[in-house]
This record gives sequence, C-alpha cells and structure tokens, in this order.
Amino acid sequence: MKQPQVIVVGAGPVGLVTALGLARRGVAVTVLERAQDIVRSPRAMVYHNGVLPGLAELGILDDVEKAGFRVTDLAFWDHANREAVRFDLGVFEGHEPYAYNVHLGQDRLADVALDHLRRYSDSEVVFNALVTDVTQDAGSVSVSAFVDGHLRAYRADYVVATEGASSSVRTAAGLGFDGTTWPERFIATNVRYDFRSLGYADSTLVVDPVVGGVIARVDESDLWRVTYHEDSSLPMETVPSRIAAFFAGLLPAGASYELVQYSPYTMHQRTASSYRAGRLLLAGDAAHVTNPIGGLGLTGGLFDSYVLSEALAAVLAGTADGEILDEYSLRRRDAFLDYGSPRATQFKTLVFDTTDRAEVDKTLDVLRAAATDPEAARRQLRVSQPYRTPSLLGGAGSDS
Repeated sequence: MKQPQVIVVGAGPVGLVTALGLARRGVAVTVLERAQDIVRSPRAMVYHNGVLPGLAELGILDDVEKAGFRVTDLAFWDHANREAVRFDLGVFEGHEPYAYNVHLGQDRLADVALDHLRRYSDSEVVFNALVTDVTQDAGSVSVSAFVDGHLRAYRADYVVATEGASSSVRTAAGLGFDGTTWPERFIATNVRYDFRSLGYADSTLVVDPVVGGVIARVDESDLWRVTYHEDSSLPMETVPSRIAAFFAGLLPAGASYELVQYSPYTMHQRTASSYRAGRLLLAGDAAHVTNPIGGLGLTGGLFDSYVLSEALAAVLAGTADGEILDEYSLRRRDAFLDYGSPRATQFKTLVFDTTDRAEVDKTLDVLRAAATDPEAARRQLRVSQPYRTPSLLGGAGSDS
C-alpha cells in the first residue's frame, strides 16, 4: 500500500471503525495495535439504537446484527423486591430509525470492522506494534513503533489515538486527562445461567447497593454479561473468590452457574483537555472515559468516530479547512462533559450508590409511570441520542 495519510493507534472497535470510515472515503490508513490480536476481555456489548445509523452508513450493521442479535426488552430490576420495571424499545417505531438495540461483544464488533477494512487495498493493520514515540512538524507526523521486536518508522499527515485511557499519543501531545477515579473496581464477568427464568430482561440494570450491576445477554446460548463493583482496595489476586460470593448474593440459594471469563478494571470520569493537538487527534477512551453503567463508554467513542472520520477525510481531500478539527474537539468534548459523563454517573448512582430506600422508591415510581406511557418511555429510553453530535460538514454524516 502507499504511505498512509492517517495512522490510527489502537485496534479496538473505535480505532477500527474510524479507520474503516476513513478508508471508505478514499483515505490511506494504517492501524497500529500493541496486542497480538484483537483483545477479547469482556467489555462493552450494548449498542444503543442511536448508534446504529452510523454502523449502517459504514456498511457493517447487517454483519453486526448477524454476529449479535437485536434486543427490544430492557428493565430496571429492584433486587430488594424482585420486581422488574420493564420497557419495550418498540415504542420507537415511527419515531427513530431503529426500534431496537444490538448486543454484541466489542471484540466481535472489532472483528466485523477489521474484516471490512481489509477489503481496502490502501489500508493496513499491524498487530504487535508498540508505539514508542510520536513527533510532528508543520506538515506531517512521525511515529516510531516496535513491530515484532524491530523498530519501524511511519509517517502520515495525521495520527488518531484510540488506544485507551493510558494513551501514549495523548501523553506525547502533552494533553491533560482531568477528572476523577472511582474508589470501586468494576468486575465484568461472562457467565452461563438462565437469567430469563428469574424474570430478567435481555438488558437489565439491577438496583441494589450490594448486588447492583448490569446484566445483559451476550448470545443465544445463555451466555450473559454481569458487571458489578467492589472496593478497589481489595486484593486483585482474590477476585475469583469474591466473584463466587457476589453470585451467591445475586442468585437463588444453590443456583449453579458457569463462570466463563472475567475482567477487573478501574473506572474513571475523565476527559482530555483537548481532543486535538496539531496533527494529533483523540477519540474514544483516549479522549474520555466513563463508568460503564448505561452503556455510554463505547457509545461516545463511536459518535466520536462518525464525526471525526468524515471531517478528517474532508480535510485531507481539501474540501474542508483544518480548523474543522478544532470544532470536532470542542463539540465532542462538550458532549462528554454536558451529557455523557453526568448521565453515566446518574446511572451509577441509581444502580450502586443509593442506600436511602425512599430515594430508590421515588426513582422507581417515575420509571414505573414511564413504562406505561409511550411518550414518557421514549424520553426515558433516549439514552444515546443526546450524546450524538451532527456532521461538521453540514450533511447527513454523523447526524443520520
């Protein structure tokens, strides 16, 4: 392939979707990923209906749905009373382009995006590539990376960093990452158990200060994602024993389940001071991180990607001024600060942190009323739409 116009650092779903968005617009792109393959640890897996138009525009929604499945039933589960307050995304029929969410592990989304990206001759994905240095001048960016243990040099017009909260590109750009770190450690587990037999919806927020969390069906084989939290001061090496204790409190006495996989991680509410430093651009967790309750982490990264890939391709084609990338930084950062982070924090507070039963009942009463009123239900279920920002080019683009 010819010299890349853009180097994307990080082959997670945001990086590969960004690269695909660029390649589809004729941009030569190279993706550098430090891991040897797509990372398979349990993370995001719920794609709100608001992000689906962007996947359709990229030409991958059909494959995403084939790999995953549609979900229309959601619930808030009051663990103390074993009550499910249920919602049906069917209320969006005639009001939104898609009246369902899609469930699919984020690694599988990355698989689909990678498969489509490899169909473009001017795209390249390099695994086992550890970026060690990033420098820029007025006309280009130079990237040094150890690839299979050998130092290689790359040059491009722009670099897009999507390699997570510990982004080396963000550090090289001298951009701050202000915010807070939660005192809890989040534990994402994949387990086999028939949660539907207990009355859980395919996507459920469990409201309880002890066993609160997110329970969502991963596939058709009764594999479920259960994400909960614990005190981060507890030893990491004894996480497995505490997983057993958590499920003993969550499930009926004597219930048998299979723990397939688990992944502990620290969560933050943080954002970079800017999503642009010259020819270095940030998206996804490299730009902002939030707790996972409500599914707004990857959602925000995909909305970044839709806007950025369209705008950056236009800059490279000479049909948009480079200052449009400053507008990308401003709008997407404001979206995180004004909606993404506060909304995720509201979800976390309800699920984990509210110990006053009267407050819980007050919130659940609002949800019960909304569940029986289609317009109120639509307002409650529009989780991702307010996080979306329109195309910077004035076209359909990211506003589709």
